[in-house]
Amino acid sequence: MPDPLVVLSSGILLGLSMAAPPGPVNAMIANEALKSPLHGTATGAGAMTADLTYFVLMLFLANYVPQGVIPWFYIVGGAIMIYFAYGALKARPVRTKISGSYLNGLKLGLTNPYQITWWIAYGIPMIDHFSYLIGPSFFLGILIWIFSYPYIVHRVGGLSDKAVIAVKLFSFAVLLAFGVYAIVLGVWGIKG
Repeated sequence: MPDPLVVLSSGILLGLSMAAPPGPVNAMIANEALKSPLHGTATGAGAMTADLTYFVLMLFLANYVPQGVIPWFYIVGGAIMIYFAYGALKARPVRTKISGSYLNGLKLGLTNPYQITWWIAYGIPMIDHFSYLIGPSFFLGILIWIFSYPYIVHRVGGLSDKAVIAVKLFSFAVLLAFGVYAIVLGVWGIKG
């Protein structure tokens, strides 16, 4: 059995490594954090729920994921990211329910080909090496990110209209780029 301190520190670092890199989920978190830190955190919590879903799936179904299905995840996920990119650009700072932010994060997390690929490529080895015991510290790392990142974005983004426009443009550009890239990868994957 691995040393508990190693499991704790490894899990937190792996959780942060999954949550922190720039990508479509963080673009959406930043966009929602302009409304309030809680909206950003709710979006991140939705994406984290998707990670929890994949964690459980990898525990039970890792050996049964057919490689031919993965390109379709890219195409569908890419199309959803492009839809969210348009929404990020057109969004007005209106009050929405926290549950809407959560559901948007969940939808993006469940269809994000990068999250899916991460779980297939790294989730299986992580669970194989540490067993299910890595779960709590892994999700603690994600929680650290989804509480601190929206707070920082809101504090900085709330300072001026220029900062709000910059976050929107950044969110749009990242979501659009990842969406198009995912679709291209999916098409290439299907063509073989």
